[in-house]
Amino acid sequence: MPPANGLTPPPNPLPQGEGELERIIKDRIAAAGPISVADYMELALTHPEFGYYMRRDPLGAQGDFTTSPEISQIFGELAGLWLARQWEVMGKPKAALIELGPGRGTLMADALRASKKINGFHDAISVHLVEKSPVLKQKQWHTLAGKHNRIEWHETLDDLPDMPWLLIANEFFDALPIRQFVYQKDAWHERMVGVEDDHLAFVIPAKAGIQLPFPLDSGQRLDNDAIVEHCQPALSITTRIASHLSAQGGAALVIDYGYAQGKGDTLQAMHRHSYHDTLKNPGEADLTAHVDFAALAQAALQAGAKTFGPEPQGRFLMKIGAGVRVQKLCAQADSEQSAALISGLERLASPDKMGDLFKVMAIAAADHPKPEGF
Repeated sequence: MPPANGLTPPPNPLPQGEGELERIIKDRIAAAGPISVADYMELALTHPEFGYYMRRDPLGAQGDFTTSPEISQIFGELAGLWLARQWEVMGKPKAALIELGPGRGTLMADALRASKKINGFHDAISVHLVEKSPVLKQKQWHTLAGKHNRIEWHETLDDLPDMPWLLIANEFFDALPIRQFVYQKDAWHERMVGVEDDHLAFVIPAKAGIQLPFPLDSGQRLDNDAIVEHCQPALSITTRIASHLSAQGGAALVIDYGYAQGKGDTLQAMHRHSYHDTLKNPGEADLTAHVDFAALAQAALQAGAKTFGPEPQGRFLMKIGAGVRVQKLCAQADSEQSAALISGLERLASPDKMGDLFKVMAIAAADHPKPEGF
């Protein structure tokens, strides 16, 4: 594939291999004993050869789930305008526009289109996409060709540029590996993945209770079989973002489904838009867990940044102009397009759809003023 506008196409997708990953996991358990839920998630999602994200496009009608940017263009447009507004508040510096887990590139494409009218913004930014999936890198390359002349891909946050960040992470944190702990017989035990009757199964190792590696929420009930979750990668990434914003300036927008305090077992799998057994056919279904926004906020604060929210997604979108944006688009659209725009907004913002389940939190440097939407 020839380069377009300075972009270099990502490598071709890896070959598929059904059933191989389950064998690999079982062999590992047979050799060393049960593995943590976090290790299982990491293998199922990002195994270099057979991981779920490494060899398929999971999005859309033919995939396993649909994200907000794929539902309506206004989601990415408003996100782009929000980030551009933070750039203006910061004094219009040279900055990195960053997306973590960019999917097909739809959100970034819409964000760049909408923010192009902000005087000087595109000249001041370079675009950076943090993505591990070869398949999705390929999709992003096609989607974003010609949208901006400075676009780079990164495997991790570690090699992002040393300048102010304008960062968005939509449905990124929910796919990071979690550990689960179960309260039984007046003690905590880590929930593991083992093998029973030749099938992967959740097990509690027969050993003495352990000390939780994190402080428990003050309101957490200690009922028998209560489960708490801990996502160290999410906390580490949040700390990295917050530390950078504190030192260099900028703002980040985190959008995901989650809760404000501990909620118990939230691990789930999706296959073809339906719930799926989390331990069946690893590598063939998406695995996620609800995001603990209270824990993310605490990590950001400890790193010297400040946070805003979380706000329900529906309320946030309406506060930053989703209703007005849809009205303007409908005025220039035919009846079928108008119906799709209105339906998309309802799906994103209605409390009984995505409006309450999904939350929005901002992280910013300590001297950054309160942004729109909060």
